[in-house]
Amino acid sequence: MSTAQSAREQAPALDSPRAATAPAPRPRTARRVAGLLALAAALAVLAVLSVAVGSRAMDLGEVWAGLTDANAASYPVVTELRLPRTVLGLAAGAALGLAGALMQAMTRNPLADPGLLGVNTGAAAAVVTASFFIGSFGFTETIAFAFLGAAVASVAVYLIAGAATATPARLALAGAAVTAAGYAYVSAIQLMDAATLDQMRFWSVGSLVNAHVAPMLPVVLLIGGAAVVGVLLARPLNALALGDATATGLGVDPRVLRVAGIAAITVLAGTATAVCGPIVFVGLVVPHVVRAFTGPDQNWVLPYSMLTGAAFLVAADVLGRVIARPAEVQVGIVCAVAGGPFFLSLVSRRKVARL
Repeated sequence: MSTAQSAREQAPALDSPRAATAPAPRPRTARRVAGLLALAAALAVLAVLSVAVGSRAMDLGEVWAGLTDANAASYPVVTELRLPRTVLGLAAGAALGLAGALMQAMTRNPLADPGLLGVNTGAAAAVVTASFFIGSFGFTETIAFAFLGAAVASVAVYLIAGAATATPARLALAGAAVTAAGYAYVSAIQLMDAATLDQMRFWSVGSLVNAHVAPMLPVVLLIGGAAVVGVLLARPLNALALGDATATGLGVDPRVLRVAGIAAITVLAGTATAVCGPIVFVGLVVPHVVRAFTGPDQNWVLPYSMLTGAAFLVAADVLGRVIARPAEVQVGIVCAVAGGPFFLSLVSRRKVARL
């Protein structure tokens, strides 16, 4: 018997019952791509709702006129207030979601969020210091001081952790120490100066209401550039998940990767925090929700976290506008109220996807 004939006899027939009944596995990649498309569609719907819905009720005709006619009575509300607010919500939500995913992947700590690098406390410390020594200042100056403080705090955390030997555990411990010291400093300054307390109360609630006076183009460009860098770190982060020694063997320098990751996190979370104030739970909860669907592959976790973070923040902002009409509940409060119980439920009822 020839070899070809033997191979044909050993191979299962295509029309055999076993071949006919074997299920065709659905590629996981197709499911992930479909999920990304669904998220993008949901994000578009939420963006439209954010422009159309507010604390002041408008019909669709008024909303359309506000977008297309500069002389319409609804133009200042729709185009000059709601539209920038929507853009800022999308950008800040994407930044916080991506920063949280990067932070958890870098530290291999499922409870890590951008605040662990001292971003929030650094921004707050810079704002209170400037307010104490300079006095009252505008929103643009608040953004500048907050971003500078976030950057300085992140660099300090990395140096304290040991720039050459920074491990996930050392980064987490250094971040916790800087955060504790920063909040103690902020509290002391606020207790000493009532004007500083008033300035901080306005900024620290976490809000998108000042989007119309924020320098929107620089904010979007900073977040967009850092997002590109963050997404490009997906493959090295997958290698880092196997351990520093294995990552080095695969051609990834953990020290360079952590420097690039900290830089991206600082710009992403620092910019969002500087413009909106500290908004909690977005960077913590979103990556957990995403990994429950995508698994631990950072090639999917990072883009999913961007879109999910943007959707979560915009949805929270829309909800805050309508639940207390004609007043508003700021988005930072809505995120805290919604994110806290959701995170507890996620931890207690479901197996958290591994990092």
